[in-house]
Parts: sequence; C-alpha cells; structure tokens
Amino acid sequence: MEKKITLMKFKKVVLAYSGGLDTSVIAKWLMEKYECEVITFTADIGQGSETKDAKVKAKKLGIKKIYIEDLQETFVKDYVYPMFRSNAIYEGEYFLGTSIARPLISKRLIEIAKKEGADAICHGATGKGNDQVRFELSAYALNPKIKIIAPWREWAFNSRKDLVRYARLNKIAIDFDLGKKSPYSMDANILHTSYEGGILEDPWKTPEESMWLRTKSIEKAANKADILELEFKNGDIIKINKKILSPCKVLEKLNQLAGKHGIGRIDIVENRYVGIKSRGCYETPGGTIYHKAHKAMESITMDRELLHLKEDLANRYTRLIYNGYWFSPERESLQKLINDSQRKVSGIVRIKLLKGNVMVLGRKSPYSIYSEDLSTFETDSGDYDQRDAEGFIRVNSLRLRNKQK
Repeated sequence: MEKKITLMKFKKVVLAYSGGLDTSVIAKWLMEKYECEVITFTADIGQGSETKDAKVKAKKLGIKKIYIEDLQETFVKDYVYPMFRSNAIYEGEYFLGTSIARPLISKRLIEIAKKEGADAICHGATGKGNDQVRFELSAYALNPKIKIIAPWREWAFNSRKDLVRYARLNKIAIDFDLGKKSPYSMDANILHTSYEGGILEDPWKTPEESMWLRTKSIEKAANKADILELEFKNGDIIKINKKILSPCKVLEKLNQLAGKHGIGRIDIVENRYVGIKSRGCYETPGGTIYHKAHKAMESITMDRELLHLKEDLANRYTRLIYNGYWFSPERESLQKLINDSQRKVSGIVRIKLLKGNVMVLGRKSPYSIYSEDLSTFETDSGDYDQRDAEGFIRVNSLRLRNKQK
C-alpha cells in the first residue's frame, strides 16, 4: 500500500539523474505524483558513457531542462585530492570512492535548484543505504530550508522488479530491455567502481571474473613491470615521470597503469552508517597507487608526532566522509590541519607496478628529515649516543617494573 504522507506541492524539482532504471522511473513518478516540472542534473565525474545516454533518456521522458556537467577536474582537485592528503581509508580497506562523490553532486543540486527557482531536490538512493544520508546531510548543510524528496522512502514499490514493471507500463526505455543490465548494483566515477547486490549479498560466494571492469586479474596482468616517478608538491601529485599533469589527468594515468597490472581490487563486508552490514566489491586502481606513494613521501618529510597525530585524526576524518559530513565544521577544521601538515610533503617517489603490487623503490625530498648518519648501524655520529638509550628505557619501563603483580 502507498505510505500515508501529507503530499506537499512542488512546481519544480531538480532530480539527480543517472539515466538508469531507478532515476528514470523516479522522473516519471515525480511528474505523476507531484504534477511538477522535473529538471534533471547529471554529473559527469568519470563514470563513462552513461552521461551521454542520460540526455537522450531524459528527453524521451519529456524533460525540458537537462543539466549535464563535466565535473571530473573539480571532483579530483577539490574533493579527491584533499581526501588523499589524509590517507583516508574506511575500516582499513575502502577508499571512499562513492562517499566522496556525493557532496559535489549535492552542492550542484542545491545551486541548480536556486538558479531555477525549484522547490525541492530529489535523489534515487534507497532507504537502506548510506547515500540517502550523504546526499541529504550535504544538502541541508548548504541550504537548511531545502525540501528533499526521497522516493524509496515514499512510494509503494518494494523492489526493482516493481520498477521494471512500472517502466514497461509507461514505455520507459531501460537497460533490461536492451540486454545490457549488469546483475550488480554499480556506482562508478574516475576514482572507483563499486559492485553490490546480486550474488554478492551472500558473503561466501565469489564474484565472476567478468564482473571486474577496470582491472585485469593477476593471472592476466602484464608480465613486465612499469617504473614510475611520482612528484609531490604539498601532498599532491603534480607530475608523473617528470610530466606535469592536472589532478584529473594524474588519476586517469594511474588508473590506466593500475588496471594493466591488476592493482586496486577489494572484496569487503563494511558497516554502513544506517546500521546494516554490506558486502561490496570495489576497484580503486589509481587511488591504490596514490595512497602507497603518498605515505612513502610523508615517511621522510613529516615529524613523527605530527604524522602520528594525523594518523589518529584520519580515522575520524574518514568516518566523517563515509557518513556524509563533508560540509560539517569539524571536517572543514580537520582539513585545515591536514592541509597544513602537507606543507613540506614534497619530493619524488619511485615505484614499481607488477602483478597486483605497488612497490616503493625510493623516495627523496628537499625537505627530508631522514638522517643517514643517525640511522646507520655502521658508526655512531650526530647527536645520538647509544648509551643514552639505557636511561630512556629505564624511565619508560618504570610503570611496567612497578605494576601490581
């Protein structure tokens, strides 16, 4: 049965539109349910050909105003790179590829709604997932008075089979009819591709090799290694093999090389913010290389206690992104500290890519605080006297030697 809600009146609604089954059905449903004008917004953040299809599909639905924007450079420069400076990884494995895209999409939804004089925005996230939280927290942070429509929490449909039935009744073209639909629920952008649903809902079942779209298997990965020199400036990669590249082009190049070498696959069970455990598979090819190289650069340029403080804060920072708090004051304050910590994270990291591995071969920096004289086992030199270690150990062992038996 249709859920009993007080139906608000909207003249215009801006819909985050992918062109897929869910959002195509939503567009038609909004027109019927609210008798409103629907404006679609599709963000091109590197997900592939679906952005081209989105315009055609929106026109077929009768949409008059269609926004399709190439935001790849903005996405990497203003969202991915700041996140990379923190070394954020959720629960030790997930590089936040979906999470970090949501605030940018929400920001543009709010801006377009203001420009068009729209009454509300709408998204296609389900009531069981994280994305509904991310979209809406971001939107409310940017416009506390915005009205948000979340169809999966309102309509009578309970499954995607219901959506397919509705689409066919309303002559909405969908990928199911073209034989193109993946058995998985997927999200893609220049940073990653995620796969959920289907057989992945059983954590014991192994996904088919054909599922992975961006990386080769270890068996089919290149047999010859690639050696790269990645140059950092203030924590960001600015050059690959001495060639200056924009943030987007850096990630594109790393994606291509990582995919060739079978780098960047994970299969995890994560804890969603809404309280549900979820099994997902992710490909983050270039991001995996970036993370390893960035940590190598930090290892010779950052003070120990600053590095450890940043590691402590990174867990909180990571959860803020995962849970949808990109535009929160605490994330913004943490970002300032993280950015400040990167002032001398500049130099070159040399890496080797082969058969799923990212191996650091060397690192150097004009700001290096690594001292060969101090670290060598060959001779005593510099400010370190080995005899001082005895007192250091005795002081630090005091509580251990005097604890209650």
